[in-house]
Amino acid sequence: MSDLIIRSGQDDRPPLEGIVPPVVIAGPPAIRVRITMLGRMDVRAVTGEPLLPRSRKTRAVLAVLAIESPSVVSRQRLADLLWSRRGEEQARGSLRQALHELQEALGEWGRGLLIATRETVALDLDGVWSDARELPLMARERAEALNLLQAELLSDLDGLDAAFDTWLLDQRRRLREAALDAATARLAAAATAEARALEARRVLAIDAAQEPVWRILIRAEAERGDRGAAFAAWEECRRVFAERFRSAPSPETAALADSLRGEVPALPPVAVSRSAVRGARLGVMPFRVLGGEADAEVSLGLAGEITAALARFRWLVLVDSSSLAAAVRQEGGGGSLELDFTLSGTVQRAGNRVRVTLRLTDHRTPEAVVWAERFDRDANDILALQDEIAAEVVARVDPEILLIEANRAAARPPVHATAYDLLLRAIPAIYRLDRQSYELAGSMLAEATRLEPDYAPAYAWHAYWHLFLVGQGWAQNDADVLAKSEALASRAVALDPSDAQALAILGHVRAFLHHRVAEAVTLYERALALNPNLPMAWVFSALALSYRGDHAEALRRWERYKRLAPLHPHAFFFDAAQLVPLLLLRRYEEVDAAARQVTALHSGFTFPYKAWLSALGHMGRPQEAAEVRARLSAMEPDFDLTKARERAPMQAAVDLDHYLAGLRKAGIT
Repeated sequence: MSDLIIRSGQDDRPPLEGIVPPVVIAGPPAIRVRITMLGRMDVRAVTGEPLLPRSRKTRAVLAVLAIESPSVVSRQRLADLLWSRRGEEQARGSLRQALHELQEALGEWGRGLLIATRETVALDLDGVWSDARELPLMARERAEALNLLQAELLSDLDGLDAAFDTWLLDQRRRLREAALDAATARLAAAATAEARALEARRVLAIDAAQEPVWRILIRAEAERGDRGAAFAAWEECRRVFAERFRSAPSPETAALADSLRGEVPALPPVAVSRSAVRGARLGVMPFRVLGGEADAEVSLGLAGEITAALARFRWLVLVDSSSLAAAVRQEGGGGSLELDFTLSGTVQRAGNRVRVTLRLTDHRTPEAVVWAERFDRDANDILALQDEIAAEVVARVDPEILLIEANRAAARPPVHATAYDLLLRAIPAIYRLDRQSYELAGSMLAEATRLEPDYAPAYAWHAYWHLFLVGQGWAQNDADVLAKSEALASRAVALDPSDAQALAILGHVRAFLHHRVAEAVTLYERALALNPNLPMAWVFSALALSYRGDHAEALRRWERYKRLAPLHPHAFFFDAAQLVPLLLLRRYEEVDAAARQVTALHSGFTFPYKAWLSALGHMGRPQEAAEVRARLSAMEPDFDLTKARERAPMQAAVDLDHYLAGLRKAGIT
């Protein structure tokens, strides 16, 4: 297993010598905090304790400080990067709040790391390790560091602010250039034809426009005696230049390729099976028991529960547990089963408590642990323990794998893309809600349904895409979008009636867009019966019950989602669902507090601002309402009482009137 761990766990982690500074047991380590920024951001103490701030903008503040330190960063610059559309005083206040949240998130591990004055902020790098700073220094010597360096910097922080997006693009460009420099240096130092071929491919993975490197690759493969590989490299070079650059390789490269002709026949094009791959292959390994024989039953039972629960997620390809156990016995691992991911872990009992430590390993190069978590439970009721842990594990692992797969799909050339590839590319844009990339995601989903008209998830996600199109006020014709979303969601369910996610999306289309709440509730009950660990189904059913007037039950269902997946990548939407029942239960202060949190997670999502405005109106806070109204107006300038009434799915007249009265008091006309 590689010693490069993207997101480490808390207990039984292997050492990270050479990439992450080792922990010094004899005394307090110099490095106290590790910051991962290549890929999704993660912050941990050297012990593995998670320190990642909840707010995306607070994470962005830490990212700027980590990348630009030891240089001091002015408070004004931080405010301009992340709150560029607010007034100076308000932006400064938001920055102060973010710095306070950052200090609290870092806790004792971060004591003294933030160096702040009235005008500047800096990060003491003596106590911090960050991959964005350290990996470029290692990339020439270590291939694993170079591979990691090619991941997209802060892939989960796009769309926070136009100024920050510009800064982020510059930093990504800088890291890409560093990776290219390192890869080029490694290629120059390669002494054998085999090494030159390997390093040339690394350079081309970063920048396919490096035509001289294509010639090096062709020559190296020919020198190795593999003329077929040399000719395949030439064909790949021609394809890349034609599809990505609308041109042909130079006569020099063509002449080099011509020298191969007559010795190796041209390879026929390989037909791509568009339905061949539609999910990640995952296996749940037998858990290791740290303790007595009695705990072996817990281990086996828990592995079985998790496997059964994961099998309910239609896009995951689960390998039979017995096959995996047999492979482990025969060869010490599941390599022959060609797994993309494995879930492994340990079970340990101490008195009446059981500790289960789990880790998810991505076996594609570079192999890495991508998720880890520890569960401590009362051991008195073993069956309840297995049910609880299995439910929480699968609700967290599913979106984790989905985002990893989406990032991989985005990094692959868009050639011979399957419907599954296109769907994966579209999902991050749906989460980001950036208008331009969102429209591109819609085009990819439309193409996915055209390519594979029997692929239910493509229809379901395309229907989901239409939901935000209306909710964000981006639809040109609401009636057309309503009809299209209904048709897509219904088609998804018709293709796969047992797909819980498709049922949940169809339910939300009918409740939110069409106001057919009773039908939606029936669909949610079926979805939850099929997959009781699907966070989306709990959130959407909570909203539908609140639309129907069952606000207390709606909050209980929302809390169920929150226990299952407290850090879901779509939390900015799912967390906002609680605002509707809280508002209609007249719990305005809670609406205010929750709305501040969810808008901090994603300031460009319009849904929470509307419930927030209504609550502020009922509380009689005109100044705060004016600020929130201005933020909403900047994103959805035509939102008014008429549109609010048309869109609101509340079934009880008293609930609808209460919502609209609050908006009116808040200044919406």
